[in-house]
Amino acid sequence: MPRVCFTLQVHPERLTEYRTRHERVWPEMLAALAKSGWRDYSLFLREDGLLVGYLVTDDFAAAQAGMQASDVNARWQAEMASYFVDLDQGAPERAIRPLDEVFNLEAQLAADPAARSAVETGETS
Repeated sequence: MPRVCFTLQVHPERLTEYRTRHERVWPEMLAALAKSGWRDYSLFLREDGLLVGYLVTDDFAAAQAGMQASDVNARWQAEMASYFVDLDQGAPERAIRPLDEVFNLEAQLAADPAARSAVETGETS
């Protein structure tokens, strides 16, 4: 199952407000995300405004398209746009550019029987 990670930049002076807005996301927005295939979705925010998003989905393009077709998402994105730095495309969802995954522990353990065996037996060097 594909994992997607992306970054955006929140205006540093709006961090507290951004955090508050995400304490109680609208129930209909939560439902739209789930219905569109966004699973295990998390946002992480650093003190300088770096926002890291992570999700698991069967098809990221389809998950994005599902959200873009949603009225609640249009309202949410309109309210959230002012929190972000340098949104050339107008809405945070359109600015998402997935990062390349360069390492995955589970995948490497699955591909390397010796490493998997070392984990299972508790061997370390």
